[in-house]
Amino acid sequence: MLQPKRTKFRKAQKGRMKGISQRGHQLSNGMFGIKSLDSHFITSRQIEAARIAATRYMKRQGQLWIKIFPDKPITKKPLEVRMGKGKGAPEYWVAVVKPGRIMFELSGVPMDVAKEALRLAAQKLPVRTKFIVARDYSDD
Repeated sequence: MLQPKRTKFRKAQKGRMKGISQRGHQLSNGMFGIKSLDSHFITSRQIEAARIAATRYMKRQGQLWIKIFPDKPITKKPLEVRMGKGKGAPEYWVAVVKPGRIMFELSGVPMDVAKEALRLAAQKLPVRTKFIVARDYSDD
C-alpha cells in the first residue's frame, strides 16, 4: 500500500474539503484518465484495488499513472475506550480528492480497452468519476 516514507508530523487535523481542485485537473502523462466529480478521502487500499483492477483488465499492456498519493494520516482510538485522553494513533493513510482532480491516467492501449479498464478502476473508488480523453488524441 502507498504511504509516505516519513512525515514532519505523525498526526494531522481533519481540515475541510471546500471548492474544486486547484492542481492536477488536466491530463499530464496519458491519453485517457478518470476525473473526480466529488470530494472524498480515498484510502491507500482503495487506490491499490483500483490499480489492480485496471492493470488486470489491460493484461499488463500500456501504462498506468496514479496521480494521487495518500499523504494524510487518519487516526482512530481503540474500540471501547472512553472519551478524552488525547488523539488516537494513526490507523491508515488517505489522499484528499476534490472535484476536478485526475486520479488515474492511461496510455498505450485502444480507447475501448482504456474506457473499460478505467470503469473497473472507478468502481473501486468512493467518488463519482468521469472518463476523459486528451485533446490531441487521434483514433489511428
